[in-house]
Amino acid sequence: MKNAYLSFILMIFTIAGYGQTADEYFDRGSAKFNLKDFSGAIGEYTKAIEINPNFEKAYNNRGLSKSNSQDFNGAIIDYNQAIVINPKTSAAYINRSLAKCNLQDFNGAIEDCTKAIDINPNLAMAFNNRGAAKFYIRDYKGAIVDLTSAIKIDLKLAEAYAMRGLVRATLKDNSGAMSDFTKAIDINPKYLDVYDHRGFLYSELQDFSGAIADFSKVIELGPKNAEVYRKRGNAKLSLKDFGGAISDYTIAIEIAPNFAEAYFNRGLVKIKLNQKDSGCMDFSKAGELGLTQAYGAIKEYCQ
Repeated sequence: MKNAYLSFILMIFTIAGYGQTADEYFDRGSAKFNLKDFSGAIGEYTKAIEINPNFEKAYNNRGLSKSNSQDFNGAIIDYNQAIVINPKTSAAYINRSLAKCNLQDFNGAIEDCTKAIDINPNLAMAFNNRGAAKFYIRDYKGAIVDLTSAIKIDLKLAEAYAMRGLVRATLKDNSGAMSDFTKAIDINPKYLDVYDHRGFLYSELQDFSGAIADFSKVIELGPKNAEVYRKRGNAKLSLKDFGGAISDYTIAIEIAPNFAEAYFNRGLVKIKLNQKDSGCMDFSKAGELGLTQAYGAIKEYCQ
């Protein structure tokens, strides 16, 4: 499930009134969280909770640390406790909605976002997360309504533009999707997932130069991603840049040696370049890796 367009709330506070030692552990936990030392943050928040079992914000932030460690069930337990301590804590409802989305409990996520909105109807992130959850249960109309509400509250919420763009692309509103993706990138020029989605949309619209530019941006800004190299290779192939396509498919294979589709696509390009033996070897490898259509290509080109 894509969750890059969901939002959470971290409570970075200096807490007064709970006792000095609990405050210190809380602040250490927040500092470790900001350094992405989530295991260390969990330890510090746990010590704060041991001293003060009613430390709502420590439960919330420990839940976030668990979510970032992919322990979504453990995170939900912490958010539940934060809500027991303070039923009006909209932050815990929003963060629990994100954990539920990661567990594909989209209806539960929608319920949590609705509770957060009931507490505070001006929470852009609650509308954003509810819109995302509605997208995943294919309530596209409801998703657009919520995401538009999020944008009205916060014109700079890139996640809402990105998610609404994805909904619009799904509904084949390509112009609206392109506008939303571009707006998200204008707000956050390093938004890798949006470059990827916009690149795919450019490909669908036969604008392969635009697709190559966006996939190149993903490659420039992010970690090595075999699928992005494959998609850029496909766009280059469509522009008859056969050498560039082979180069991208080869890099994809270097990153993911069992990438059957990359072998198959590279084989097709090699056949176009009259490199029959090498192309047929790629088809054979793709077949060995489970891509059954490779055997059809072998029958057509290699026998």
